Amino acid sequence: MTNAVLDMEVAARAPFSTIVRKGQVLSIIDLGGNQAVDFLAYDAADTSKRYSAAATIAAQRNIFLTTGSVLRTQEGAPLMTVIADTCGRHDTLGGACSKESNTLRYGQHTRFQHACVENFLIEGARWGLGKRDLVSNVNWYMNVPVEKDGTLGIVDGISAPGLEVQLRAETDTLVLVSNCPQINNPCNGFDPTPVRMIVTEGGTG
Repeated sequence: MTNAVLDMEVAARAPFSTIVRKGQVLSIIDLGGNQAVDFLAYDAADTSKRYSAAATIAAQRNIFLTTGSVLRTQEGAPLMTVIADTCGRHDTLGGACSKESNTLRYGQHTRFQHACVENFLIEGARWGLGKRDLVSNVNWYMNVPVEKDGTLGIVDGISAPGLEVQLRAETDTLVLVSNCPQINNPCNGFDPTPVRMIVTEGGTG
């Protein structure tokens, strides 16, 4: 991509952050397939304005994200728009794994495993963000179907190596990413793998 302003591989389990300027496009590429990518977005000029799952879901009347979905703040302002998506469905409900949720779901032996909340806190601290700034997040490539009885499942992903989602920034947007370290459920195929992050100047690169 000749107009790339950033192109890097985020290691399995690792955090990542950057500011995507208005009009730039962030591409998130699932290199190994079946890798969940936890994601938060903030207005870079005022981080009190941040991605709201509730506002996003209400505006699009759909709990899943794909091409055309707009990530909105709690005030309804657009942060980023999904302009391309070769996977087809992404989760807004499953949340981020934490040491506490791992212990509750999978047992005390998982208590010391690294988790997405820790990644968000480590990376958010670089931008002056703390625990109070963490909200419900997007899980790119994670498959969380809603069953007929209303329960949620975390099942095998529908992604594959090389699939990609592209997000155009509608304002200067700070993005925080946790390349999910979860090994206790199928969201990563029990084997976390790297992802590629590319920021390009406008268009789709």
